[in-house]
Amino acid sequence: MKIRIKLFFIGTIVCLLQSFQGFAQNETDTMLLHDVLEAAEKKYGVQFNYAEDVIAGIHISPPADDLSIEDLIIFLETQSKLIFSRLNDSIILIKHHPKNLLCGYIKSSIDNLPIPLATLQKGTKGIVADNNGYFEISDYKPDDSYEIRALGHKSMILNLQDYDLNSCFTLLLEPDIQALSEIFISNYITKGISKLNNGSFNINIEEFEILPGLIDADVLNSVQAFPGILSVSETVSNINIRGGSHDQNLILWDNIKMYQSGHFFGLISMYNPQITQNVSLFKNGTDVAFSDGVSGTIAMYTEKKLNKTFNGSIGINLIDANGFADLPLGKKSSLQIAARKSISDFTKTPAYDQFFKRISQNNELQNDINSDQEFDFYDASLRWIYKINDKNELRLNFINVSNNLVFNENEIVNTVETSRESSVSQSSIAGGLQYLRKWNSKFNTTLEVYETDYKLESINANITESQRFLQKNQVSETSVKLIAEQKLNEKSHATFGYHFTETEVTNLDDVDVPRYKLLVSEVLREHSAFAKLNWKTLNKKTHVDLGFRYAYLDEFQKHILEPRLSVTHKLSNSLSIEALGEFKHQNTSQIINFQNDFLGVEKRRWQLTDNDSIPIIKSKQLSLGINFDNNDFLLSVEGYYKKVNGITSQSQGFQNDFEFAKTSGNYEVYGIDFLTRKRFDAFNLWLSYSYMDNKYHFKELYEDGFPSNFDITHAITFGSSYTINKFKLAAGLNWRTGKPLTEPIDGNDVVNNTINYAAPNSSSLESYFRVDLSALYYLDIGKKLKGQFGASVWNVFGKDNVINRYYRLSNVNLVEINELSLGFVPNVSARILF
Repeated sequence: MKIRIKLFFIGTIVCLLQSFQGFAQNETDTMLLHDVLEAAEKKYGVQFNYAEDVIAGIHISPPADDLSIEDLIIFLETQSKLIFSRLNDSIILIKHHPKNLLCGYIKSSIDNLPIPLATLQKGTKGIVADNNGYFEISDYKPDDSYEIRALGHKSMILNLQDYDLNSCFTLLLEPDIQALSEIFISNYITKGISKLNNGSFNINIEEFEILPGLIDADVLNSVQAFPGILSVSETVSNINIRGGSHDQNLILWDNIKMYQSGHFFGLISMYNPQITQNVSLFKNGTDVAFSDGVSGTIAMYTEKKLNKTFNGSIGINLIDANGFADLPLGKKSSLQIAARKSISDFTKTPAYDQFFKRISQNNELQNDINSDQEFDFYDASLRWIYKINDKNELRLNFINVSNNLVFNENEIVNTVETSRESSVSQSSIAGGLQYLRKWNSKFNTTLEVYETDYKLESINANITESQRFLQKNQVSETSVKLIAEQKLNEKSHATFGYHFTETEVTNLDDVDVPRYKLLVSEVLREHSAFAKLNWKTLNKKTHVDLGFRYAYLDEFQKHILEPRLSVTHKLSNSLSIEALGEFKHQNTSQIINFQNDFLGVEKRRWQLTDNDSIPIIKSKQLSLGINFDNNDFLLSVEGYYKKVNGITSQSQGFQNDFEFAKTSGNYEVYGIDFLTRKRFDAFNLWLSYSYMDNKYHFKELYEDGFPSNFDITHAITFGSSYTINKFKLAAGLNWRTGKPLTEPIDGNDVVNNTINYAAPNSSSLESYFRVDLSALYYLDIGKKLKGQFGASVWNVFGKDNVINRYYRLSNVNLVEINELSLGFVPNVSARILF
């Protein structure tokens, strides 16, 4: 017992000595804050302003000798629990923490450098950090949460309860390796549209201002505001990017390839704008991660961030009713759901009547003996995010779209009135899963898997022949893609990947009397590997994307190598130049066998290449551009050359003497895209112009080249918008030269009961002209409710634009058939946001 007591006292004395030694050591290792400040003023050439009682008696640890002035300020704040505010480059104010005020710094986890102008968001309240990453939050609650976002970095959630609020703290943001491209030109046409330094364009739906004729951000109508993009048929299912046909566009929804574009058989986009948050548009220089789309790429994305609060909306217009909800599912998961349905079941509006009139031209619907015509559409989509932890995340996407048209064909047979139902439907269903893994601050991977299915089906009842004609066109595609991204240094990073696709296309023609059935189903598998190096100078004046994509088609044992290039360089703060180039290919295309296929409503069916009569479509494109952006004035000019090989005559929609020809060829386009835009406070004005010379080369049809069916030589768009407080107004006009036309030879138009045509596309239709208006008004209904009300008019003057003309023989007489554009289409909308 005595020994234990003795040891206890000895141990106690040793501990006391150690404590005293530690206390003495701490006393000698600290300095008065006053002395540190005096030394810093001499070393850094700055002046600290403070009241003496603020720093009196405060001891801190000596700062390291190699600290920068910014790091010294953070060190002093942490040690002293005071606030150091830089009034300018040489004066720094020191003060106590005000009551209920906290401060902090936002830095990069890679190099610990400040991140300027980062944002902290809590509901509708937003705070912006300064150029040193410094921020202050007043009137906070200890359990508040803020979402922190900064360009090029992953967002994070700041939970105040996790930090010591008595002193400034530092937040470290992880770089977002996927966010490689930066804004090159903001407000390119209007607010929410930006040009990125990789040559692509980004549309941010949340910031999107307003475009003439639109009260919703209809993506596929909105992209037609860009020079070089239009629709000769005035539909979103026939968008022509720099003279290409619609099937040459790659359309993606959250990286799922879609084979259908629109509702109302192409008059409005089938992608719900309430759930679509961002759109990437490539006219050239496409990222190597994308395949297909020899003319262009339109990639739509839902919101990628994890939502913490519930919000949603319900709305109605003269075409459809729609709803959207963003539902937080705990701290790690959130679900977005959106749905739309046409209101034609309940009422027929003037907008519906104009749309139905447009789709029923020159087809089975126009027959006077038909009755009980009913059209309906709907779409439903969802996005689910599950953030497993800081390094792993799952995303699930699903979309289901349907258009259905039903009518009765009536006829009197043997004095008895007989009626049989005909119908045509178009639908898509697709789902995708993404798994994102962040291995460290410089390396991450993404696994993307999707299944997409498209179906077009019609039943045509022929009462006279007691016949039923069934047609189907189906596409089923499975895709697996693995992407790895590595940050090499501050100037460069690399992307590598593998992509596998299996595409099956099925076509069916089935007649019951006399019995005839033709079923063709083909499958094609493609393996692809791609790599890209992204490099930029430290001053961010030069940005280079150089990549290669390799594809192997196992059915044909064919190898394809495709280089991609994007270079942008700032000559000054206002003037920049860019060069873009790409090689691309695609294995699917749309053809028209007969103009009355699928009741003549949707005549195009998908087909796979056979590497023979249906070649693999290949393109090459080069463009050079210059941009001047200064003081809210933008001038952008881009010249380009594009050649696309392997197109078939059936895919081009000929309605002349080449209508039933089956051969392949190419087209060449030379063009210029021009845009100028100027903002005046609340006003925004823009003018775009595009010129193209687009020629076909089909050796078996015509020895010399002749104008393409999509050769719109001149196109001009003028737009203006006005925004004040909660009111937005937009007006604009569209003018373009008419579509090329093959006319019969005047005075000798019919020979041997056959139309005698002049040289192909040697004439053109009358010029197209349209004026549009739209307006939006936002209203605070209550504390948590807001209203959005809109009105628009498409084709204000109701001009009957002829968008297509062709000729037929009726009892040896020549008949001219014209297809007209949409007439005067009014629309109004109301939306409640909560």
